[in-house]
Amino acid sequence: QVQLVESGGGSVQAGGSLRLSCVASKYTYSSSCMGWFRQAPGKEREGVASIASDGSTTYADSVKGRFRISKDNAQNTIYLQMNSLKPEDTAMYYCVANRIQIVADVTAWGGCEFSYWGQGTQVAVSS
Repeated sequence: QVQLVESGGGSVQAGGSLRLSCVASKYTYSSSCMGWFRQAPGKEREGVASIASDGSTTYADSVKGRFRISKDNAQNTIYLQMNSLKPEDTAMYYCVANRIQIVADVTAWGGCEFSYWGQGTQVAVSS
């Protein structure tokens, strides 16, 4: 069973920074696409950033220039460095991983097809 465990969320003031981490277990991490989604109260879930096996990245327009996704293959971990945080970044952030077999329930974004989700980590940004 693939497991994705996020950490690093918290409360910060606008302009501050946070770094989210996601450790993947039982998953061929280095050869697959992984990323981050978020969902704010009353809003739809949205893609934030993804990183492919070749290291290429995709970002939502709303976070370009402020967020950076990276990975550590040796640690089976991806990171989301979030700088210049804004109140509108407040959301539950989910780590996601690409499907490894054909499944019905996938979310396509950033050239990837995500079917594995972590439990989420909360980010709150106050003004």
